[in-house]
Amino acid sequence: MKIRARLSGLVAAAALLALAASCTLRPVYAQENPEVVPTGPAAALADVLTAACTSNQAQFANDLTVESAVAFRALSADERSQLIKRFALADDSGKPLLSADGQNHTVVRCSTPSTTVEFRFGAARVHDNLAFIPVDVVGGRQTQFGLVRQNGSWRVLSVGLVLIDIPQLAIQWQKAEFASKEEAVVSALQGLHEAIDRYQRAFGTLPKSLGELGPAPPGEISPEQASLVSKDLASGQAGGYRFGYQVIPAADTSAQATFQLTATPDDYGKTGLRSFFMDGDGRIHAADKHGTAATSDDPVLEASNTN
Repeated sequence: MKIRARLSGLVAAAALLALAASCTLRPVYAQENPEVVPTGPAAALADVLTAACTSNQAQFANDLTVESAVAFRALSADERSQLIKRFALADDSGKPLLSADGQNHTVVRCSTPSTTVEFRFGAARVHDNLAFIPVDVVGGRQTQFGLVRQNGSWRVLSVGLVLIDIPQLAIQWQKAEFASKEEAVVSALQGLHEAIDRYQRAFGTLPKSLGELGPAPPGEISPEQASLVSKDLASGQAGGYRFGYQVIPAADTSAQATFQLTATPDDYGKTGLRSFFMDGDGRIHAADKHGTAATSDDPVLEASNTN
């Protein structure tokens, strides 16, 4: 999925976005070897990965530094959920399993209906109130976690060389999410433009509405149902955006009618930021219109001409 590919860097540095030690109310998890129980910073890291695996937002917050916990709780419920998913590297809640490798280093496995993710800890390096633990994500990469002793418990401080900054990471994640949505919107507009051109070549006129481009029963393609776009696009609602279509009459009898398309976020700030406008020549204009429609006066998106 595009968004997962585009967030791979963020997943490495934000996907393990808070780690720590809370000595009380630790989640219950299965153990392959009951005699191997992590202690100190390794226990903190195991706790937070377990909380992320089970989507336990309350425990997850308890394992953060005080400042990060406040910032995490201030996020919307959906943002907290998405953040935990990226931390656990899984889309669904799962069952955590705690074990140890041949060197008695902690291994946390998160098994979900769709995937299994395994985190293999290295040896912790502890310096006074700071601790650093390398972690191998099986099938992925190695990352080092920094933890700090705060209020008597180990809590996450950094991932790699980057200090944890939940508000900034949330902003970066949201921008990446919007960028992926906007890519899909641009592709949808280009697909609509191509479908309208094909409709005009087939029927000698422009469609009266997007609905006429929609699916038709087998063997019943007609000007009213041309089967050129999906049901969602034909309805004007797709990917968190509203799509509009308007035929522009010719200025005189010697010219042909043309058309324009718009795409506007359904819920500004949640489903998208920028609005889009496409003219009959395939040029796409884009701007942050705070939820209103874009126009031909807005900046042209680079490389948007379909001709």
